[in-house]
Order: sequence, then structure tokens, then C-alpha cells
Amino acid sequence: MRRSWAQRVSVVDLYLWAFRAAVLLAVIGGTIGTLRAGRYSSAHWIDFAVFGLSQGSVYALIALGYTMVYGILRMINFAHGEVFMSGAYTAYFVAAAFGNSGYLNRNPLVSLLVVLAVSMLTSTVIALLLERFAYRPLRRAPRLVPLISAIGASFFLQYAFRGLYGSGFKAYPETEVLKGKWIIAGIAVLRTQVVVVIGAALMLLILYWFVMKTKTGMAMRAVSEDKDAAALMGIDVDRVIVITFALGAAMAGAAGVLYALVFKQVHFFMGFVPGIKAFTAAVLGGIGNVPGAMVGGLFLGLFESVGPALILDGLGIVAPYQLKDVIAFTLLVMILIFRPSGILGERMATKKA
Repeated sequence: MRRSWAQRVSVVDLYLWAFRAAVLLAVIGGTIGTLRAGRYSSAHWIDFAVFGLSQGSVYALIALGYTMVYGILRMINFAHGEVFMSGAYTAYFVAAAFGNSGYLNRNPLVSLLVVLAVSMLTSTVIALLLERFAYRPLRRAPRLVPLISAIGASFFLQYAFRGLYGSGFKAYPETEVLKGKWIIAGIAVLRTQVVVVIGAALMLLILYWFVMKTKTGMAMRAVSEDKDAAALMGIDVDRVIVITFALGAAMAGAAGVLYALVFKQVHFFMGFVPGIKAFTAAVLGGIGNVPGAMVGGLFLGLFESVGPALILDGLGIVAPYQLKDVIAFTLLVMILIFRPSGILGERMATKKA
């Protein structure tokens, strides 16, 4: 006997549809209000979009660590934000030494590559230590146990680096060659933003090629589908997990230097908010999906940059950019409610959630 429409729809369903409608009306109303007011010129919108792309590129690189580890181990590595912080913070001292000696401006390319290498190496070492001592002993434990371990590791790293490097903010030295703007297709763009977007795009492409085209990448995808079956086929699962942590951490270390180029400073707590936003980007794109993390990071960066001016300003909010974090986390809630699989979702042979 078929149930009627009223029987199929619960009170919760009605509440969620009303919530979705309210959010949609707020977005449409705010957008119309902003555009009709005409407070922002086309140059402003271009600046918002370019900044959003550079910010989103950083989120995408960090999000790769979340999504790759989840794809292999089905766990959320909440210490990944501190892996990002450890690389950028340690590389600061190398950048400062180069800046004080003048070598940074005499050889900017070599200096930035060395700083990038130090950051990536530091983050990789920290991530491998986490995997070996905090996660590997708990691999067969209930899911809540590794999650608690990851949260504990996050706090441990924050305060360990605070003790090692101090609690103050450190300002990355500026490179003369990256000051000012370049004119691209008639649009003036900050040089640092161009470098960040291009650098992130190259690393994302290299990682995607590695995962999709190499034998190790094939092994990673096999372990992601079924660890036990992969082990029976002769794949060293422990080695694949270590490589996964190393790759995700290297991307986070690179993101740390790119973040410092845009925001100019680092501190011991710098990994928390970008880490949560990168997790949001991973969920947005489809946790466990590498292209999804890239798409989610770029989308979140653009939405966070353009959204306050486009939506909140039109709703009459006085300082919309003070609420940009609210936009990011509201987006996370909306995703978890209405599309928990994300934009691209996760292609799975069998249900593993």
C-alpha cells in the first residue's frame, strides 16, 4: 500500500526545506541589494575574485591532506592544520636569515625554493611522526579513538611550537621582485597572488598526475578501495599509508609558504582556522576525492572572498568582512545537511562509510 505524500514527509524534512528556502532568499535578496546599491566597481569584484583564487589555492593544497588520509584510513586527521603550521613557521627562520643577509633579494628564486623545500620537509617529518606514533597503533581501534588522538596531537603540536618558537607573530620578509602588480589581460594583479595561484596549480597538477598515472598512485587507489584485498594482491599497505601522509604533508608545507606570501606573518596558532576551512573544502568537494578537494578549496576561497560583499553588504550588515568565517562555516553546515557527499562525491565500489 503506497503511503500518501503527507506520510512520506516528516516534520524534520519540512524544517530543512524551510531552512533551505530561507538561506536561498537571503542570498538572492542580499545579492540584489548589493548590485542595486552599486557600491563596488568592476575593479573591486576582480580584486575579490583574484584574492579568492589565491586563498582558495592554499585551502585546496591543505585539503588534499585531509581527503587523501580519509580516503585511505577513513579518519579525519585534525592535526593536519598543525602540520601546515609547522612547515611555514620553521621555514620562517630560513626566510628571515636570507632576508637579513640580503641573499633573498639577490637570488629570489633560489631563496624561495629553499624556503619551500624546508617547509615541505618539516611538514613531512611531523606528519610521518604523527602517523607512526599517534595513528598506527590505533589503526584497528574504533573510529572515535584515532579522532581523539588527532585532536590531542593538534594541541600538542600547537603548544610544542609555541614553546620552541615563542607565542609572538613572525613577519615573513618581503621579496623586492614580488612587490607591486603585474598587468595581465589589462587587469592589475598583485604579484604575490599570481605566484600563489600558479605555484598551487602546478603542485595540484603534479599530485593529480602522481595519483592517477604512477604505480604508487595506483596502489594508493587500490588501498583506498579495500585495504585487505590490496594486501592480498601484494601491496604493502603500511608503505602506501606512509606515502599518503608524506604527500599530504608536503602539500600542506607548500601551502604554508604560499600562505605566508599572501598574509605575511606566521604564529603557533596559524594552522587552526585554515585547517578547519580546508576540511570544509574537502567536505565541499567530496571527502576522499582528490579532484573534489581541489574544486572545494577554490570554491570556498572564492565564496569567502566575494560572499561578504555580494551577500552580506546587501543585507545591511555594517562590517560584512568580519563575518567571512561565518560564511565559510555556514557553508559547511549546509553541505553536511543537504549534500554530505560533496560536489563531486566519492566514487566507491562498495559502501565503506
